Amino acid sequence: MAIWLVRAGSHGEYEQKFIQENRVYVTWDGLDVDLSMLHDRKELVDLMGRIYPDAKPKTIQNWASQVWPFAHEIKQGDLVVVPLKSQPVIYFGEVVGDYHFEPEGPDPYYHWRPVKWVGEAIPRSNFSQDILYTFGAFMTICRVQRNDAEARINAMRANNWQPESLRAATVQPTATDEEGIVAGPDLEELARDQIARAIEAKFKGHDLTRLVEAVLQAQGYTTYRSPEGADGGADILAGAGPHGFGQPRLCVEVKSGSTPTDRPTVDKLLGAVTKFGATEGLFVSWGGFKPNVQKELAASFFRVRLWSQKELLEQLFSTYEELDADLKAELPLKRIWTVTPQEQ
Repeated sequence: MAIWLVRAGSHGEYEQKFIQENRVYVTWDGLDVDLSMLHDRKELVDLMGRIYPDAKPKTIQNWASQVWPFAHEIKQGDLVVVPLKSQPVIYFGEVVGDYHFEPEGPDPYYHWRPVKWVGEAIPRSNFSQDILYTFGAFMTICRVQRNDAEARINAMRANNWQPESLRAATVQPTATDEEGIVAGPDLEELARDQIARAIEAKFKGHDLTRLVEAVLQAQGYTTYRSPEGADGGADILAGAGPHGFGQPRLCVEVKSGSTPTDRPTVDKLLGAVTKFGATEGLFVSWGGFKPNVQKELAASFFRVRLWSQKELLEQLFSTYEELDADLKAELPLKRIWTVTPQEQ
């Protein structure tokens, strides 16, 4: 049994389609040819060269090395790994059928395989850094093999996806495919993983509320933070302006656990907004939210905002220079510049 990385778009734009339809797709635009009819990889290289005439030859070879296995090498019983961009979680699906070609699409959904999700919303923090290096490769589709990954992931599956005993990465965070094409890591994603681990270590439990409060204060809010324990429905009350009497007035709930938050839990915050006379609610869930929450809360768009780990980190980065000096000493971060890969 092999394990394959299949990304749901460079920005996670296909995540909900993958999850809700129990399928994984090849998401190259315009690739409307039945891949099962191709006899070897060279045919695919020639085909993609005609479909994408402006792409460089090495890029075409790189793409072909990813697309070919989807139709010709993945087998029933293999696992697919889908790291989400919208939340700090990973989905695992067991391949339960053959390659399918849909000539009518729509573009880019011509190629798919059916899967049964056997691991849903597994926190990234459950995985050792060297495994995350592999998940962070700048490849859309590739086999996961380095660092004994297949055996280790299967062991986690047998243990109901409990956290692996963390081990330090002892290898270079790069890999090459069988044709020698380099699949380097997504450095931004790896950096976020390291920062997330630091936050989990230094802002455990109710202390995460203190970090959220600091971000809100840096955004210009005056805040009240409830003491640890029963909070009456709100961990933080925040009002605009120097005294907190301005608008908007926020009622904030913070969950530091790794379990995704469900819709009924978010609904309690809407009740607290009325109770405390706030105008809006902010729900911060370090473990993210169940897949249906965002969709079902569309009717409350003007009343509530949801921050998963992704949004909290974005807000932290944007306000970091304005944070209290003591808090920055607890969480020392440094901005760096690196070259952005232009092609996958």
